[in-house]
Amino acid sequence: MTRSFIAVALGLLALPTLLATPATAHEAEAWSFAIHGGAGTLSRENMTPEREAEYEAALQGALDAGAAVLRDGGTAMDAVEAAILLMEDDPKFNAGRGAVFTWEGANELDAAVMDGRDRTAGAVTGITAVKNPILLARAVMRDGRHVFLSGAGAEEFAREREIETVAPEWFQTAPRREALERMKADQLSAYDVDHKFGTVGAVALDQAGNLAAGTSTGGMTGKRWGRIGDAPIIGAGTYADNRSCAVSATGAGEYFIRVGVAQEICTRLRLAGDTALEEFDNGQSEGGGEITLTDALVENVADAVMAEVKELGGDGGVIVVAPSGAAVFSFNTSGMYRGRATSKGVNEIAIFAED
Repeated sequence: MTRSFIAVALGLLALPTLLATPATAHEAEAWSFAIHGGAGTLSRENMTPEREAEYEAALQGALDAGAAVLRDGGTAMDAVEAAILLMEDDPKFNAGRGAVFTWEGANELDAAVMDGRDRTAGAVTGITAVKNPILLARAVMRDGRHVFLSGAGAEEFAREREIETVAPEWFQTAPRREALERMKADQLSAYDVDHKFGTVGAVALDQAGNLAAGTSTGGMTGKRWGRIGDAPIIGAGTYADNRSCAVSATGAGEYFIRVGVAQEICTRLRLAGDTALEEFDNGQSEGGGEITLTDALVENVADAVMAEVKELGGDGGVIVVAPSGAAVFSFNTSGMYRGRATSKGVNEIAIFAED
């Protein structure tokens, strides 16, 4: 028996306390939203109060943008896009403007989106001139002929769709260039100079009960040879399925790819729900509805997958939203830029693990 199915089996032993009573997957007009701006080695001792306030304001702005879309009856995908656009344009985050530099001194951007209604998806990698890669990823999804485009071909597609392009200087910032120079001078690793895994992401549940996920990143400082991390890979750093959840990840991408983190979380939750229905109700709950996946169960499953990443040697985190409205975080680092808001009145942002 694989570790994945052992974890599911162990989780099911606790279902009587983790599962709510039979209920529909979402309530009328219910919505839920979560964002992240990267995870890593973060501590208050190494951050000034002014810098902390700047990050909190940026996170709150992105959270508010997505929540406003959902509150007004907009789609989960529109909410994801609204939040990520703001973070791509903010040089504090490693996505779009403010992206880290490759070994050669360029900025190469990746992004992905996925719609939980029908599991359509769009992803791009190696982007150097598109102002907002998340818009290009969504355009690929809308076109529908392909899922994943790269480099010059992806940018040709962007021009055909009249998606805004910018000069390379738009993405470049002094702190990111200094990080590359320090990495080369001191022969450091990307983890030593970045301190956190720069990626931004959002996951959403809209009032129609649909889920969506999106992720955007500049990758790792000093990356070489066309390296691609987990963020644009559907199933590794980004995944959405109305039957289970929406996930956006941030971390040491090679490990997230090996575990297939985003889809693994969604699959475990789907199997947990299916098994619960069969065991507790012989496949039929009252009113023909579905058993709700509680916050506790969603968090337990996310934690189990992140523990597997840790076992392999990887660090990072995920944000997860389920059809029940559960919005959870799971990370194995000392901090993660994050926020969540729901129709039930939750509205919170945090940076450090103890928050």
